[in-house]
Amino acid sequence: MKQKNRLPHLFLGIVTVILYLPIILVVVYSFNESKISSVWSGFSLTWYETLFRDKDMFQALINSIVLGLCSSVCAALIGTLGAVAFTRLQARSKKPIEYLSTLPIMIPEIILGMVFMTFFSLIGLPFGMTTLIIAHTAFCIPYIYMLVKARLVGMDPSLAEAARDLGAGELRVFLDVTLPLLAPAIASGMLLSFAMSFDDVIISVFVTGVNVNTLPIKIYSQLKTGVTPEINALCTLMLAATILLVALSSLIGRLGKQSTAQKED
Repeated sequence: MKQKNRLPHLFLGIVTVILYLPIILVVVYSFNESKISSVWSGFSLTWYETLFRDKDMFQALINSIVLGLCSSVCAALIGTLGAVAFTRLQARSKKPIEYLSTLPIMIPEIILGMVFMTFFSLIGLPFGMTTLIIAHTAFCIPYIYMLVKARLVGMDPSLAEAARDLGAGELRVFLDVTLPLLAPAIASGMLLSFAMSFDDVIISVFVTGVNVNTLPIKIYSQLKTGVTPEINALCTLMLAATILLVALSSLIGRLGKQSTAQKED
């Protein structure tokens, strides 16, 4: 019996080591003084100083932030309106349309990248920030759509009905009742979309232009010549930012559920 009880803990320990040991090593060696990543020669912040002096790296970072913000905002608008519309739609084509709207999550990114590249080439749209925003918005929409739809399913319909009974129109009901209740789900979806856009490499490689470089593409191009401690430092900062975004998204979701429960009570 004791051996059976130890098996889950042993399995959890093995999985934890496999998943997190490489991440821990990257963080530790980002403070390595040596130029050789595999050789520890002492604690130093030299590579963080080198990273902050790299103008090309910071330009790529700005491009990634702008891209993530634009794509997450556009995806929030389309995904929210789509979720609200689909919950009110009563038609036989509702299920197929809903399935197609979440399809970008299931399609491999390399296929999506090739499709976007072919489409933009056919319509003659120059590759650059515009094509990046369109492509990233397309694969970010399902994340916001699913979160908003789940929130709509759990929402008390009597709140909107009460507003209509008091004389409010559909637009007023949406702005004053529905949208505030959906705000936590929208914010969580935007944070998740921003993280997905910020980390994307495969689709961005297919649709970016020669004059626009995102941070993941910049890192990928530098990795071809070998991993440097500067890359380790950058990965550490990106990891910290990603953890912060995920924690913030989770916090917003919990606060939204608590506020909704209080309003419904």
